[in-house]
Amino acid sequence: MSSDKTTEFLSIAAQFKLGHLVTESFHPKTTHLSKLVKENVKEAHSLLQEVDRDALSMMKAKEGELFELAQTIQNTLKAGNKVFMCGCGATGRLSLVLETLHRQQYGDTGKVFSFMAGGDFALIKSVESFEDRTDFGEKQLMELGFGPHDLLLASTEGGETPFVIGACNKAAAYSDNSPYFLYCNPDDVLMPINRSKEVIENSRIKKINLTVGPMAISGSTRMQSSTVLMLGIGVGLLYEHKDAQAFKEFYQDFLRRLTLTDYSSLASLTTLEANLYLEKKYLNYLADPHLAISILTDTTERSPTFSLRAFENNLESSSERSLSYLFIPEVSTSAEAWTKLLWRKPRALDWNELDGKISHEKVMGFDISEAGLKKRSTSIPTENFIISYAQGRVSFQCQSEKVTFEWGREPLMNHLMVKMLLNAHSTLIMGLLGRYEGNVMTWVRPSNNKLIDRATRYILQLLKQKNKTASYEAVVEKIFAEVEILNENEPVVLRVLEKL
Repeated sequence: MSSDKTTEFLSIAAQFKLGHLVTESFHPKTTHLSKLVKENVKEAHSLLQEVDRDALSMMKAKEGELFELAQTIQNTLKAGNKVFMCGCGATGRLSLVLETLHRQQYGDTGKVFSFMAGGDFALIKSVESFEDRTDFGEKQLMELGFGPHDLLLASTEGGETPFVIGACNKAAAYSDNSPYFLYCNPDDVLMPINRSKEVIENSRIKKINLTVGPMAISGSTRMQSSTVLMLGIGVGLLYEHKDAQAFKEFYQDFLRRLTLTDYSSLASLTTLEANLYLEKKYLNYLADPHLAISILTDTTERSPTFSLRAFENNLESSSERSLSYLFIPEVSTSAEAWTKLLWRKPRALDWNELDGKISHEKVMGFDISEAGLKKRSTSIPTENFIISYAQGRVSFQCQSEKVTFEWGREPLMNHLMVKMLLNAHSTLIMGLLGRYEGNVMTWVRPSNNKLIDRATRYILQLLKQKNKTASYEAVVEKIFAEVEILNENEPVVLRVLEKL
């Protein structure tokens, strides 16, 4: 079986060899992050904040393009048409976050929709190989009711995701309202990738390039790339601006305010959570519904990035438990909790070809309600990490450690800050647990073509550091062989490295 998969991947590997992309490269400032975090957690937090500030500083020059995007969004809505947002993985989750924020601010207008590869199920667990299908992107877009005058905002941090490209190409052909394609790699490095070239050269598609450099952890686009994409779309979707000058003043001040919070104030919480895991404890993140979706996003994205057990599903039998899990307390049923999370009922994919794997029933199996909390807390030793929101104040608390922030009542500001802080917090926890080396994502899970290539490149790089060599093809073959026998919570990269 593994040899068949190896042959199949190698036949298309040329279009998924992405090591030349900026988003896949290694950040020069974080080369020794895994060592630094074990020596000084506060300094490690400050370093990650510096990387975020660098990325936000690069966004200052995007003011003109983002004002045009903001105008297009507001004109579409004022004309009575709909705005759709889509992505895969981190960009899919940020799309769902932005729809949720729009509902929080404006209620259910019936005009703003989002979707990600795999439907709402993928908020918690990415669906293997789904993002490699252009036809699935087209199908999800049209099934949501995309119309001939509607606007699609398609975001892909790499600029090469087939699912997003499929949806974007379909929107360009179907609607007279040109879709936007937002991405974080320079055009010249994307042009050798045929699917990316097709989008870049399509005059029916508007492009906004938000390249902000390498990620703090190599390839971890859940960090800086998804932050700037969420910012770029959010300032147009969630605010109205009377003219370019008003947008400029708002936007530049918004960027400034995003840099003011001291990440290192979370250091004690980061150390505490890492120590709880080392003591064989598990975490329950308890979230206010106003912030829950961004907290869920961080906790679920830890799984593929660091080969952690994904959230357990009540419909699956397994003795393993996720290190962390999100719950919305004081909500009695899974259905009610999901509606509180999304500010709407969940949208699952009950397609025949998926055989019920990501159906509505399966989504409900992720019980994020009070009932799910009680069940988890009685079956394993847990501690609660509470993130509360009241009167514009956001508090992070675990045991006796508590930090409170005050960013005002703007949903976008609150969610971006919670996102960036939790990204840094969880990344450094994983550093304390040895889940990366330097800034190399050695525990990445190769669940799609892009990640198979990433794992292969990391193995080749680590072999080179040990003065050893292997062919790309041989490494791919070993990866597929190991994937068949490894558990979810085991490092494919390190296992293959040992055997080579």
